[in-house]
Amino acid sequence: MLRYRGVKQALEAVSQLDAFPKVKEEFVEATRVGGTLSLISRLVIIFLIYHEVTYYLDSRLVFTFKPDTDLHSKLKVHIDLTVAMPCKSIGADILDSTNQNVFSFGVLQEEDTWFELCPSQRVHFDYMQHHNSYLRQEYHSIAEILYKSDHAVVYSMPERVIIPQRPHDACRIHGVLTLNKVAGNFHITVGKTIHFARGHIHLNSIFANTQTNFSHRINRFSFGDHTAGIIHPLEGDEKIFDNGQLMMQYFIEVVPTDVQKFYSHTQTYQYTVRENSQLIDIDKGLQGVAGIYFKYDMSALRVIVRQDRDSIAQFIVRLSSIIAGIVVISGLLSKGAHLLMDLCCSSSSNRNAKLVKSSAMESSEKFVKGSSIIVS
Repeated sequence: MLRYRGVKQALEAVSQLDAFPKVKEEFVEATRVGGTLSLISRLVIIFLIYHEVTYYLDSRLVFTFKPDTDLHSKLKVHIDLTVAMPCKSIGADILDSTNQNVFSFGVLQEEDTWFELCPSQRVHFDYMQHHNSYLRQEYHSIAEILYKSDHAVVYSMPERVIIPQRPHDACRIHGVLTLNKVAGNFHITVGKTIHFARGHIHLNSIFANTQTNFSHRINRFSFGDHTAGIIHPLEGDEKIFDNGQLMMQYFIEVVPTDVQKFYSHTQTYQYTVRENSQLIDIDKGLQGVAGIYFKYDMSALRVIVRQDRDSIAQFIVRLSSIIAGIVVISGLLSKGAHLLMDLCCSSSSNRNAKLVKSSAMESSEKFVKGSSIIVS
């Protein structure tokens, strides 16, 4: 029982411990200054609480880098481009540093079409081109907005409305390939290819008299699954060439990227690209095979984009400190205002007292002078 009383007394002592003075309401004098400061302080508290809650709910992005140790996973690439040559005259192939059989990567579909777009398709492609160009230029300033949003890219080209009355002059190459995470070369050249165990050969000699035109339009070229915030630089790119004997090269560095949001985790890829075009002129020593080449390589670093916010404990501490700080400051301002008013009132009362005293002395002096005149 004695031990119980001791614990109870200790709890009562702690519960009565308070750093703030407790004064009953009937003993508190209400003033206009105090009421005004109380109203202002409550409005400020509501305003700051609103912004603090908004800041807490709005997450921030944290970018980190680490070596990419996942060397055995596969690399998925989405391709959709149009070349200004019939499908019978060109071939699309891919070869990586492992010399693996290309048939295990997947199959790209070849579809005869016309290179010139109809008006509705041109409007769609121009919009996508302008949109992607703007995102590339302003990426550093809007990256956080893109990652937090559900930004999506419209890849599907509208159906052709006007059918040209001429033979097909272009080839649409599209599909999905699953590649090894090693350096490789995806290329489109004149002629078809024959594949064998250690590579492939191009049968372009029988197409020597074929007029070549490697003008092309890229509707989609991306690695991995689509994720908001990832910009693919080649999408919406269009190249028009006057000379058919040209080798167009794209040098691509693929960067593994993990996007970790609060409720989802996506492993995808982004890439940077450099391009180079070279005319082929054997007489000038400029040798090569005309075509379009996408030479890609893997980055040794992995980018981790993590959506983060403060813990609930930090949020409560900040919220409490804001409320307590405003209350303390308003109390200090109230005391300072009352002190200033007391000083002003005391100085005014002293001045009035002096005026009353001086007027009384003057009246008494006048009375004394009047009495002396009557006596005389």
